[in-house]
Amino acid sequence: MNDDVRNIVLGVIAAGISAALGWLARTYLWRRKLRRKQDFFGLPENSESLLVVNRDPATSEPAVHRFDVFALLELSALIKDCGAHMQMVTQDAPQQGFGERTEFCVGGPASNRRMLAHMAAMLPGVRMNVDAEPGPDRGAFQIGGERYRMEPGVTEYVLLARLTAGRQTRPVFLFCGQRAITNQAATRYLARNHERLSRKHGTGSFVLLLKVVNSQAYGPDLVELVADVTRAAQAPLPATETARTSHRAS
Repeated sequence: MNDDVRNIVLGVIAAGISAALGWLARTYLWRRKLRRKQDFFGLPENSESLLVVNRDPATSEPAVHRFDVFALLELSALIKDCGAHMQMVTQDAPQQGFGERTEFCVGGPASNRRMLAHMAAMLPGVRMNVDAEPGPDRGAFQIGGERYRMEPGVTEYVLLARLTAGRQTRPVFLFCGQRAITNQAATRYLARNHERLSRKHGTGSFVLLLKVVNSQAYGPDLVELVADVTRAAQAPLPATETARTSHRAS
């Protein structure tokens, strides 16, 4: 074998080794990224998850608003990417606790009984005005001592929460918006920012208040983070706000 042939053979071998190392490195990084995503969502390979859908309060039939359908499609894609399975149920069907399966709960307390139960149990510092009568406080959030009113189509708010009852339990994700389009905005925000949220919060609980800007022009795409309200949401409402809420209810 002369020098030219030997150099060619060595070049081919070196190229093959480099390609194999590159493939191994890419595979390792992809698997590590997937594991982090699975850990954040509580969705190991072939695990089960629960999607709890609300009903459209504008209809007497048990229908789902089209924007909530879009939100469910966003979540279905996330679950599929993790290699997990899902079961979809209506808001009045699941009669079970949480922690055994990852749960995604969509819709405000007026249209989703499951959301109402989760908020009462895990977010005592949050109230949402569910009055059917028009008024400036209709649909408003009360979080701690702050109130967030909506201006439909212009400024609207939605809570995005990841909650756990312990280290060994699966999380429940809440998408609680003032309108259906804000629920979709929250699911889209989660899909786009889950890596950053995972780096910041790990597998712990968080509650974020998001603002959907000018949805009548931009749909669910223009979303701003208002604040991390985890501490206020998980603490009891101030006594003055509790008394005010009780007075309105009476």
